[in-house]
Amino acid sequence: GKATLMCLANKGFPSDWSLAWKVDGSSSSSSSSSSSSSSWEESRSPGVLEKDGKYSWSSTLRLPADQWEKVGSVTCEATQGSQTPLSETLRRDQCSQS
Repeated sequence: GKATLMCLANKGFPSDWSLAWKVDGSSSSSSSSSSSSSSWEESRSPGVLEKDGKYSWSSTLRLPADQWEKVGSVTCEATQGSQTPLSETLRRDQCSQS
Protein backbone atom coordinates (compact mmCIF):
# COMPACT_ATOMS: atom_id res chain seq x y z
CA GLY A 1 0.00 0.00 0.00
CA LYS A 2 0.90 3.65 -0.19
CA ALA A 3 0.17 6.75 1.83
CA THR A 4 -1.13 9.64 -0.25
CA LEU A 5 -0.79 13.22 1.00
CA MET A 6 -2.22 16.21 -0.77
CA CYS A 7 -1.30 19.85 -0.34
CA LEU A 8 -3.88 22.24 -1.76
CA ALA A 9 -3.12 25.85 -2.65
CA ASN A 10 -5.60 28.44 -3.83
CA LYS A 11 -6.16 32.13 -4.54
CA GLY A 12 -2.93 32.53 -6.41
CA PHE A 13 -1.08 31.82 -9.61
CA PRO A 14 0.72 28.48 -9.84
CA SER A 15 3.58 30.01 -11.84
CA ASP A 16 4.39 32.31 -8.89
CA TRP A 17 4.57 29.59 -6.28
CA SER A 18 6.53 26.44 -5.70
CA LEU A 19 5.16 23.68 -3.51
CA ALA A 20 7.70 21.46 -1.78
CA TRP A 21 7.39 18.55 0.60
CA LYS A 22 9.45 17.81 3.67
CA VAL A 23 9.26 14.51 5.51
CA ASP A 24 10.46 14.73 9.12
CA GLY A 25 12.01 18.07 8.20
CA SER A 26 14.10 16.91 5.24
CA SER A 27 13.30 18.19 1.78
CA SER A 28 12.07 15.73 -0.79
CA SER A 29 13.97 17.52 -3.51
CA SER A 30 17.39 17.59 -1.83
CA SER A 31 19.74 15.20 -3.54
CA SER A 32 21.83 14.76 -0.40
CA SER A 33 18.98 13.14 1.50
CA SER A 34 18.93 9.45 2.17
CA SER A 35 18.19 7.07 -0.65
CA SER A 36 14.79 6.29 0.85
CA SER A 37 13.38 9.47 -0.66
CA SER A 38 13.81 8.00 -4.13
CA SER A 39 10.61 6.02 -3.64
CA TRP A 40 8.58 9.16 -2.97
CA GLU A 41 6.31 10.11 -5.84
CA GLU A 42 5.48 13.77 -6.23
CA SER A 43 2.95 15.04 -8.72
CA ARG A 44 1.48 18.47 -9.22
CA SER A 45 -1.96 19.13 -10.60
CA PRO A 46 -2.54 21.76 -13.27
CA GLY A 47 -4.08 24.95 -11.95
CA VAL A 48 -7.86 25.31 -12.02
CA LEU A 49 -9.19 28.78 -12.73
CA GLU A 50 -11.75 29.82 -10.12
CA LYS A 51 -14.53 32.39 -10.46
CA ASP A 52 -12.46 35.11 -8.79
CA GLY A 53 -9.85 34.90 -11.54
CA LYS A 54 -7.30 33.19 -9.31
CA TYR A 55 -6.22 29.58 -9.41
CA SER A 56 -6.31 26.59 -7.13
CA TRP A 57 -3.88 23.71 -7.56
CA SER A 58 -2.36 20.95 -5.55
CA SER A 59 0.71 18.81 -5.06
CA THR A 60 0.42 15.15 -4.16
CA LEU A 61 3.04 13.08 -2.37
CA ARG A 62 2.88 9.30 -2.27
CA LEU A 63 4.96 7.26 0.16
CA PRO A 64 5.22 3.48 0.41
CA ALA A 65 3.34 2.24 3.47
CA ASP A 66 6.45 0.86 5.14
CA GLN A 67 8.09 4.29 4.95
CA TRP A 68 4.97 6.08 6.11
CA GLU A 69 5.00 3.98 9.27
CA LYS A 70 8.43 5.39 10.12
CA VAL A 71 7.48 9.00 9.46
CA GLY A 72 6.68 11.37 12.30
CA SER A 73 5.46 14.36 10.32
CA VAL A 74 5.13 15.68 6.80
CA THR A 75 5.31 19.36 5.86
CA CYS A 76 4.08 21.08 2.74
CA GLU A 77 5.92 24.31 2.04
CA ALA A 78 4.67 26.96 -0.38
CA THR A 79 7.18 29.56 -1.52
CA GLN A 80 6.55 32.68 -3.57
CA GLY A 81 9.70 34.31 -4.89
CA SER A 82 11.94 35.47 -2.07
CA GLN A 83 9.20 35.68 0.55
CA THR A 84 9.18 33.58 3.68
CA PRO A 85 7.69 30.16 2.85
CA LEU A 86 4.26 29.27 4.16
CA SER A 87 4.21 25.80 5.60
CA GLU A 88 1.69 23.37 7.00
CA THR A 89 2.74 20.30 8.96
CA LEU A 90 0.70 17.14 9.37
CA ARG A 91 1.63 14.61 12.01
CA ARG A 92 1.15 10.99 11.14
CA ASP A 93 -0.98 10.38 14.22
CA GLN A 94 -3.48 12.94 12.90
CA CYS A 95 -4.14 10.84 9.82
CA SER A 96 -6.64 8.05 9.48
CA GLN A 97 -5.58 4.63 8.29
CA SER A 98 -7.69 3.52 5.37
